[in-house]
Amino acid sequence: MHFRRICSVLFAFLQAVIFPAVPVLILVLPFSISAPAQTYTVLHTFTGRKDGAYPFAGLTIDKDNNLYGTANAGGNINASCPPVNAGCGLVYELKPSRVGWNFHPLYVFHGGKDGEGPYGRVVLGPGGKGLYGTTVEGGDEQPCPSGCGLVFRLTQPSKCKTKTCTWKESILYRFHGNIDGLYPSGDLTFDTAGNIYGTTMQGGSFGPGTIYELTSAKPDWNENILWNFTGNNDGGNPSSGVTFDPAGHLYATAFQGGDQQSGGAVVELSYSQSAWNVNTFYDFSGSSGVFPVAGLLLDNAGNLIGACASGGPGKNGGTVYQLMPPGGDVSVLYNFSGGDESGPWAKLTMDAAGDLYGTTQGDPSTGNWGTVFKLTRSKNGPWTETIVHKFTGGMDGGYPLTNLVFDSKGNLYGTTNLGGTGYGVVFEITP
Repeated sequence: MHFRRICSVLFAFLQAVIFPAVPVLILVLPFSISAPAQTYTVLHTFTGRKDGAYPFAGLTIDKDNNLYGTANAGGNINASCPPVNAGCGLVYELKPSRVGWNFHPLYVFHGGKDGEGPYGRVVLGPGGKGLYGTTVEGGDEQPCPSGCGLVFRLTQPSKCKTKTCTWKESILYRFHGNIDGLYPSGDLTFDTAGNIYGTTMQGGSFGPGTIYELTSAKPDWNENILWNFTGNNDGGNPSSGVTFDPAGHLYATAFQGGDQQSGGAVVELSYSQSAWNVNTFYDFSGSSGVFPVAGLLLDNAGNLIGACASGGPGKNGGTVYQLMPPGGDVSVLYNFSGGDESGPWAKLTMDAAGDLYGTTQGDPSTGNWGTVFKLTRSKNGPWTETIVHKFTGGMDGGYPLTNLVFDSKGNLYGTTNLGGTGYGVVFEITP
């Protein structure tokens, strides 16, 4: 499969455990709509060239309903970025208009010092100013073969007079590998002071990743390692960033390690007496799911909601779970059946009614290309599932590994990593 520069510690491990390798051939199947009450529309089909390829990470939306995303490859197709040297990726915008959606790249990565292979989403900065994100490689060339990754900011030029201006990139931090971490992944998060928090999949004092903080020391940014994962009861190899609760506690998922047969863990970090203290909030076992790749959602009651890519009683189809502070008691909200519902990989989204939305990646090797699903809590307690869209792997896209976002009118947006012409799509689902 043509995944670009996505750290092998995540994909090679999870694909070997959850389902066999996906064949390279992408079948173009008839377009279909699986939910009659809703309309599924492809907003953009990636070509693998100047517009990018493999929009792995999903989307961010601003107050004007503009969509922002990353493509893991493509862009400058002459750039030599391993493994296939077909471009180093880009950041793009989709802007709504009266006649449709206008797509244009905001910044194209060239590889090396400016980064290559964005793996996470871009997020809006404080006050909605600028876009912040990471690339999984690029930056300093040593000791990582193609660079250890970096954190960047994009800002619109002040003198931009056209709708297609290239945005300006500022490098906030380049990872050097080992102690300071390498291969940053997942969404970035800000605190009220504007400090930036994230995770690296590898590196740190013990090897299986870190939680880090970046603080501004104008014009530079300084890194502070909040936690070095050990791969033991605290888990290892975090891939989805961190989540704050109102009390200022940080939570992160680690998809390996933990005490329960290496099924992964959730850790909690709290700040006290000028130091961050770490508590293993929950270790996963087969009954509650394993491999919590997805990040955490905080609901209005202060509960943490996440998803596991495998495990659970539904033929290892994965689960949606809820953790209740302060003790970390767990309840499984929903068990997926496996097959085309083999475990969400991305953070879930909650609407105003408390319903949950997400994607399942499926198993393309068996003809299952994944779904968009909705979970609704019934009056007597259990959650029920509605399939909002079932992907065909054709022009509607396939193999979604993405979060979903709502606009102000209740329309839902996301990306697929494959399908379309083979390089993925951006889609909209309207009620």
